[in-house]
Amino acid sequence: MRTLLVTALAASLLVVAPEAQAAIAWQPCPDQPTAECGAVTVPLDWANPHAPKVELAVSRVRATDPARRIGVVFVDAGGPGGSGAEFARAPYLSAGVRARFDVVGFDQLGTNGSSAIRCSSELMGRNPGDDPTDEAAFAALARHNLAVREDCRAGNPVFDHVDTARSARDLDAVREALGERRISFYGISYGTLLGQQYAELFGPRVRSMVLDGVIDHSADLRRFVLDRARAVEEAFGAFAAWCAADTACVLHGQDVHAAWERALAAADGTGLGQRNLVQWAFSEIRGGAWEGLASLIAEVGAARTDFEPNYDSLRYAVVCQDFALRFEDFDEYRALREAELRAAPTLRGTYLGHEEAATCVGYTDRPSNPPHRLDVDQAPPLLLLTSRYDVATPYEWARNARRQARGSHLVTFDGPGHGVYHANECTRTAADAHLLGTAPARDRTC
Repeated sequence: MRTLLVTALAASLLVVAPEAQAAIAWQPCPDQPTAECGAVTVPLDWANPHAPKVELAVSRVRATDPARRIGVVFVDAGGPGGSGAEFARAPYLSAGVRARFDVVGFDQLGTNGSSAIRCSSELMGRNPGDDPTDEAAFAALARHNLAVREDCRAGNPVFDHVDTARSARDLDAVREALGERRISFYGISYGTLLGQQYAELFGPRVRSMVLDGVIDHSADLRRFVLDRARAVEEAFGAFAAWCAADTACVLHGQDVHAAWERALAAADGTGLGQRNLVQWAFSEIRGGAWEGLASLIAEVGAARTDFEPNYDSLRYAVVCQDFALRFEDFDEYRALREAELRAAPTLRGTYLGHEEAATCVGYTDRPSNPPHRLDVDQAPPLLLLTSRYDVATPYEWARNARRQARGSHLVTFDGPGHGVYHANECTRTAADAHLLGTAPARDRTC
């Protein structure tokens, strides 16, 4: 039975009876003529019949074996802020899947070619610090966040219309414009939330769905931070054990935790800074790059700059509306921060979870897309992929989603990384078989 929350959400998104979607006017993509680019027009506000229209950028790469074509597979690389249209043009999925499916992706509203939200980098740069140590600093961070939100809202008319439930409605509009009765879907990281919400709202229109690096939309504020903190500490412990056992680690034979503490102490002297070192280390752990993390600790080099450019802006507009990241006051923040540090003392907490929660300090409104238990009873079974040591979307999140999505299956890569389709042949084969419908899904460890 559908939950009341999901039913109410579906009703709020489907108030408008929109005109039938026009077919997409495809043209060769300027940067990749073998792919097709186009646009789909949708309402700015699906619940308002008089809302202005906005365009979504869409890409398609046709099946390479059209005689055996199954249909379309939508792809999304997450973020939020990643370009689904660009991801569709990348040969990410295996050749066997690309032979049988048209690969389609769209830029969610507020990203890239779909009215990209860009908050003022100068204003965001005035952040007083995302780890306030007293009530005054907490109040300063709240004022800063609200100032960024209001300035960004004023400069980006789509700002209040970009939560992931809305994007699920847009996904269905693209499906309709393609003339497809049902779709398959592969999403990574934040893209798994788009898949989940599409399966909740439009379950009968799902043919098959693979979610890789699973968001748990039922996570409240404490779990949003502490599940990630525990995952970070566990992953660093697994990294240290690998260093102890494998001579490929440049720290082999050393006390890895002591080496990390020395690197932290040296970071400020190199100009890198402890915060940048932690950010870089988190990125290496998230990518499963244990060799790179060992080299970083050994060398303490220059700061990285290759992080998602659209992500900083979209935290304010998307993450703070998809999750109830609301602090009652400084005392609540301080208690959670202390628990976070207890859970992950090595990396001084969870870089990603803390940063996202701190972005929402000052928000008091109810999120437009509040977290809830996954309810996909009308969709076919989902296939969930995860790594055992994922620090961005913890293993526990995938296990929890597996419990909530009855009949679905979990494939666990027994190693590090975030997004494990390409981790090894086992994970890739399991995902491909599910998308192609060539073998029944089952729980397994790779």
